[in-house]
Amino acid sequence: MFDFLDNPEYRLIEAFWTTIELTFYSSLGALVWGTILAVLRVSPVPVMRGFGTVYVNIVRNTPLTVIIAFTSLGLSSTLGINLAATESPTSLADNSFRLAVAGFTAYTATFVCEALRSGVNTIPVGQAEAARALGLSFFHVLTLIVLPQAFRSVVGPLTNVLIAQLKNTTIASIIGVAEASLLMSTMVENESDALFVVFGVFAAIFVALNLPLGLALGWLAKKVEVRR
Repeated sequence: MFDFLDNPEYRLIEAFWTTIELTFYSSLGALVWGTILAVLRVSPVPVMRGFGTVYVNIVRNTPLTVIIAFTSLGLSSTLGINLAATESPTSLADNSFRLAVAGFTAYTATFVCEALRSGVNTIPVGQAEAARALGLSFFHVLTLIVLPQAFRSVVGPLTNVLIAQLKNTTIASIIGVAEASLLMSTMVENESDALFVVFGVFAAIFVALNLPLGLALGWLAKKVEVRR
């Protein structure tokens, strides 16, 4: 029943490794960009605060499928933006992968931003006022006092964002990224007599990836939580 898994055309390990890479790079980019957006949203400068608000509200309410399709059809095909060396033999695959990372980063960063902003709101106002009374600038108050505590208080919500990101990577298949869901689609077409086995194998691997991640980050959240 599992003989088809030995087929060399079904590169199961490579497909899931691509999924892991997509998750890692997208999550890293989303954490950086989401932190910047959170800073913009709590900024005292109206223009910066307005940009952050508009960006988050528009991107967060746009379907992820549309965003990923736009990176390929809009950025690459229409605007000619290429994120890979054209002379490389894997140029097309590399470009699709990096465009997918860009799309996931742009989308997931909005959820990181809102999680961080909620963490910022839990910090007593008196701490920031005391820091300003000592002569610290807004930037120093944010980076030295507010953000470190905000990050510690939102490890739990960020864990949910990361797990959602891992599952969202399946959408990258629409622009030809050779990740797990694209391989599953191929296997479903070729192995119609073993559909439940195919679905079961992929579901089990996704659970095996998500469960330890959730447990590890849940433990971390308890270790670093801010006690008030």
